[in-house]
Amino acid sequence: MRLSARRHAQFAGGAARLARSRSPAPARAPLGASFLALLLLVLLPGWAASAPTNAAGASVAITVQLPDGQPVAGAVVTLHALAPDSRPAPPQRAVMDQVNRAFAPDLLVIPVGSTVEFPNSDTVSHQIYSFSPAKRFQLPLYRGNPNPPVRFDQAGIVTLGCNIHDEMLAYLVVTDAQFFGRTNASGSWTVEVPKGRYRVSVWHPRMRDDTKELDRELMVGQGDRTTLTLRLAKPLRPAPLESQPHSWDSY
Repeated sequence: MRLSARRHAQFAGGAARLARSRSPAPARAPLGASFLALLLLVLLPGWAASAPTNAAGASVAITVQLPDGQPVAGAVVTLHALAPDSRPAPPQRAVMDQVNRAFAPDLLVIPVGSTVEFPNSDTVSHQIYSFSPAKRFQLPLYRGNPNPPVRFDQAGIVTLGCNIHDEMLAYLVVTDAQFFGRTNASGSWTVEVPKGRYRVSVWHPRMRDDTKELDRELMVGQGDRTTLTLRLAKPLRPAPLESQPHSWDSY
């Protein structure tokens, strides 16, 4: 049975959001003090290593859970810096292949302005399309890699399908955030960030919650370790009854 654009849209709606200061040159120390400092470095090599090694930023750990506390694996987490001069992460060049009548990988998170190649390494031809407002496009029936990369200039969720094989489903999360990633099997994702204010957002292909209701603001201090647990208010939608497992169903 042909999977309609309406069904793809259902799973689409169900969304990566450093300062250095110069200190004045130290005054020239007397000869005796210089000699003493040198002697300390020679005799006590561990003394210099005791200075903080992560003074510019901090570690942030985000955990996403179901209403019953079970972990949500494969969720997309973004951190948007709220400083007025902040910019999105630089564009990337990514690849989403097609193997065994499935997208590989079946979910990519990319910064705004990135390009994605869609080679077909399968034994059959595919015709890739997207009806999503963030990017509408279609690649004619093909095998191999005859098409140029597709550029994604607008933030949003892009749902991908194949006009020939209705069981094929994938997502591109195009983000204007500075930091982004996906939760592991324990529902957690950790990142090192500079100090500052951030907005944390979460998205999952099967999520019923309004994504804006899960947004949180974090203040990250220098050298801090900040943790945040986000618990969904509603259970996830049932997984589509398809022969191919998806990376967001592996919990």
